[in-house]
Amino acid sequence: MKTGLSELDRVLGGGLVPGSVVLLGGDPGIGKTTLLLQSMVATAEGGNFNSVYVSGEESASQLAIRARRLGLPLSQLNVLTETNVDIVIGEATKNKPAILVVDSIQTMYTEDLQSTPGSVGQVRECASRLVGLAKSTGIAIYLVGHVTKDGAIAGPRVLEHMVDVTLYFEGDPDGLYRMIRAIKNRFGAVNELGVFAMTDQGLREVANPSAILLSRHEKPVPGSVIMVTREGTRPMLVEVQALLNESQVMNPRRVTVGLDQNRLSMLLAVLNRHCGISTGSSDVFANIVGGIRVGETGADLAIAMAVMSSLRDKALPNDMITFGEIGLAGEIRPVSGGAERLKEAAKHGFKFAVVPIGNVPKLLPQGMKVKAVSRLEDALNVISGTGQ
Repeated sequence: MKTGLSELDRVLGGGLVPGSVVLLGGDPGIGKTTLLLQSMVATAEGGNFNSVYVSGEESASQLAIRARRLGLPLSQLNVLTETNVDIVIGEATKNKPAILVVDSIQTMYTEDLQSTPGSVGQVRECASRLVGLAKSTGIAIYLVGHVTKDGAIAGPRVLEHMVDVTLYFEGDPDGLYRMIRAIKNRFGAVNELGVFAMTDQGLREVANPSAILLSRHEKPVPGSVIMVTREGTRPMLVEVQALLNESQVMNPRRVTVGLDQNRLSMLLAVLNRHCGISTGSSDVFANIVGGIRVGETGADLAIAMAVMSSLRDKALPNDMITFGEIGLAGEIRPVSGGAERLKEAAKHGFKFAVVPIGNVPKLLPQGMKVKAVSRLEDALNVISGTGQ
């Protein structure tokens, strides 16, 4: 079933499967309710599916105020304000909606247990009964979950094992962009990413995130390089920035935003051991522009080149992209989806690529020049101009 939001369909693996249970987690205020309300209205306007929004946290009038602010027609919203899971199941069995939204699973309770709502026992039992409802009736269910201060979904870990799909809504609540990521998906690829922009009229889909995540400086600046990452099946261009500054403390800092700090420390050690480049007296800051988090090893080469560019105060060409994994021996290893990454870069006008030798395709994208490298020192020579 199409959700009415193509970015959400992408993350779900093409749409919402009847009888499936989707767990949606995210920080307070990130936009979970907004996303689901917009999806409900979109499916209702399509005339194909009816849905019910079960609210255990907000009253019907509060949801109506939110819907009016988002410009959503109230006639398309069916709301049930209830926290007793047995009553919810009874209403769903009687009315048989195609989609049931439960916001949130931590507010649900059953009178068969004496513990309070949100306790481990209540969350497990309520989720189990809702999963049983989905499997027996074919109703697709969204479960909204609270998250802990560490970013994990609150409640027993078994909750994530019980559902079919686990989605995380990420991003800075004060920022413009939101990312929805599939952590578990029985019907599609994991780590698939959907991108939205938060506006006064709710969430707007961003079909081409590469175009908005690139700064496109007026002139080349040191410490900046464009890499092509891959989130699920989607290649995406992001800007990697590095800044080296003389440290004023005994133990220089290693600060990362959107990157693994341990990975940065490892790459600095490889630069020192195999290229003779020491950063021991400098604070090193690394950043992924736009609030995107990159966890794949394909970012290694971009980080190393950004660090060298900042250290030498020499800018890289604006039309250059790179990607590749760096090993502890200084070798550069290929990453998955090399041809798709190069095609995405060419589509956005990039003319030069520094990539692992194993990622050079037999047929290059039109107008693109590729520099194949097998060692880290070969890639760094590009910065000095001797490697092109």
